Amino acid sequence: MHDESADGSEFFKCDFCRRPWAEDRPMVEGHRGSLICGQCLTVAFADVVLHSGGATLPAGTTCKLCLEERKEPCWQSPMHETEWACLRCIKQSAGVLTKDKESGWTRPVP
Repeated sequence: MHDESADGSEFFKCDFCRRPWAEDRPMVEGHRGSLICGQCLTVAFADVVLHSGGATLPAGTTCKLCLEERKEPCWQSPMHETEWACLRCIKQSAGVLTKDKESGWTRPVP
Protein backbone atom coordinates (compact mmCIF):
# COMPACT_ATOMS: atom_id res chain seq x y z
CA MET A 1 0.00 0.00 0.00
CA HIS A 2 1.06 3.54 -0.45
CA ASP A 3 0.58 5.67 2.66
CA GLU A 4 -0.07 9.15 1.29
CA SER A 5 0.47 10.66 4.74
CA ALA A 6 4.03 9.30 5.05
CA ASP A 7 7.40 10.20 3.53
CA GLY A 8 10.42 8.19 2.42
CA SER A 9 10.36 4.45 3.02
CA GLU A 10 7.35 4.92 5.33
CA PHE A 11 5.34 5.62 2.16
CA PHE A 12 5.53 1.92 1.15
CA LYS A 13 3.77 -0.41 3.58
CA CYS A 14 2.85 -4.06 3.48
CA ASP A 15 -0.89 -4.42 2.99
CA PHE A 16 -0.96 -7.41 5.32
CA CYS A 17 0.94 -6.11 8.38
CA ARG A 18 1.26 -2.35 7.64
CA ARG A 19 5.00 -2.33 8.41
CA PRO A 20 7.01 0.04 6.17
CA TRP A 21 9.60 -1.00 3.62
CA ALA A 22 13.14 -1.37 4.97
CA GLU A 23 16.42 -2.79 3.66
CA ASP A 24 15.84 -5.90 5.76
CA ARG A 25 12.14 -6.15 4.83
CA PRO A 26 11.89 -6.97 1.12
CA MET A 27 8.54 -6.52 -0.57
CA VAL A 28 6.80 -7.71 -3.71
CA GLU A 29 4.35 -5.44 -5.49
CA GLY A 30 1.01 -6.62 -6.80
CA HIS A 31 -1.60 -4.73 -8.80
CA ARG A 32 -2.38 -1.10 -8.05
CA GLY A 33 0.53 -0.72 -5.65
CA SER A 34 -0.41 -3.52 -3.28
CA LEU A 35 2.57 -4.91 -1.36
CA ILE A 36 3.43 -8.04 0.61
CA CYS A 37 6.56 -8.09 2.75
CA GLY A 38 8.91 -11.04 3.06
CA GLN A 39 7.79 -11.75 6.61
CA CYS A 40 4.11 -11.96 5.68
CA LEU A 41 5.00 -13.97 2.58
CA THR A 42 6.88 -16.47 4.76
CA VAL A 43 3.83 -16.99 6.95
CA ALA A 44 1.47 -17.18 3.96
CA PHE A 45 3.72 -19.63 2.09
CA ALA A 46 4.11 -21.89 5.11
CA ASP A 47 0.38 -21.89 5.82
CA VAL A 48 -1.03 -22.28 2.31
CA VAL A 49 1.72 -24.04 0.35
CA LEU A 50 3.56 -26.17 2.90
CA HIS A 51 0.71 -27.04 5.23
CA SER A 52 -2.17 -27.01 2.71
CA GLY A 53 -3.96 -24.48 4.88
CA GLY A 54 -5.69 -21.31 3.92
CA ALA A 55 -9.34 -20.65 3.40
CA THR A 56 -11.77 -19.88 0.61
CA LEU A 57 -12.31 -16.22 -0.12
CA PRO A 58 -15.67 -14.95 1.14
CA ALA A 59 -18.05 -14.08 -1.69
CA GLY A 60 -17.27 -10.68 -3.17
CA THR A 61 -13.72 -10.64 -1.73
CA THR A 62 -10.61 -10.48 -3.90
CA CYS A 63 -6.93 -11.22 -3.48
CA LYS A 64 -5.18 -7.99 -2.55
CA LEU A 65 -2.29 -8.72 -4.91
CA CYS A 66 -4.06 -9.76 -8.14
CA LEU A 67 -7.49 -8.24 -7.45
CA GLU A 68 -9.21 -11.45 -8.52
CA GLU A 69 -11.85 -13.49 -6.75
CA ARG A 70 -10.21 -16.90 -6.80
CA LYS A 71 -11.53 -20.35 -5.91
CA GLU A 72 -8.24 -21.67 -4.51
CA PRO A 73 -6.85 -21.63 -0.98
CA CYS A 74 -6.04 -18.11 0.19
CA TRP A 75 -4.18 -16.67 3.17
CA GLN A 76 -5.95 -14.17 5.38
CA SER A 77 -3.82 -11.63 7.21
CA PRO A 78 -4.17 -12.23 10.95
CA MET A 79 -3.60 -8.53 11.56
CA HIS A 80 -5.94 -7.07 8.94
CA GLU A 81 -8.71 -9.58 8.30
CA THR A 82 -9.95 -7.87 5.13
CA GLU A 83 -6.62 -8.57 3.38
CA TRP A 84 -6.21 -11.85 1.48
CA ALA A 85 -3.51 -13.37 -0.75
CA CYS A 86 -4.34 -16.21 -3.16
CA LEU A 87 -2.22 -19.31 -3.68
CA ARG A 88 -1.14 -18.17 -7.14
CA CYS A 89 0.09 -14.79 -5.87
CA ILE A 90 1.84 -16.39 -2.89
CA LYS A 91 3.74 -18.72 -5.24
CA GLN A 92 4.54 -15.94 -7.72
CA SER A 93 5.74 -13.60 -4.96
CA ALA A 94 7.91 -16.37 -3.53
CA GLY A 95 9.45 -16.84 -6.98
CA VAL A 96 10.20 -13.14 -7.28
CA LEU A 97 11.92 -12.89 -3.89
CA THR A 98 13.79 -16.17 -4.38
CA LYS A 99 15.29 -14.86 -7.63
CA ASP A 100 16.30 -11.58 -5.98
CA LYS A 101 19.46 -12.70 -4.18
CA GLU A 102 19.86 -9.26 -2.57
CA SER A 103 16.56 -9.68 -0.75
CA GLY A 104 17.96 -12.45 1.44
CA TRP A 105 14.55 -14.15 1.40
CA THR A 106 14.30 -17.91 1.14
CA ARG A 107 11.27 -20.15 0.86
CA PRO A 108 10.27 -21.79 4.12
CA VAL A 109 10.87 -25.51 4.27
CA PRO A 110 8.79 -28.15 6.03
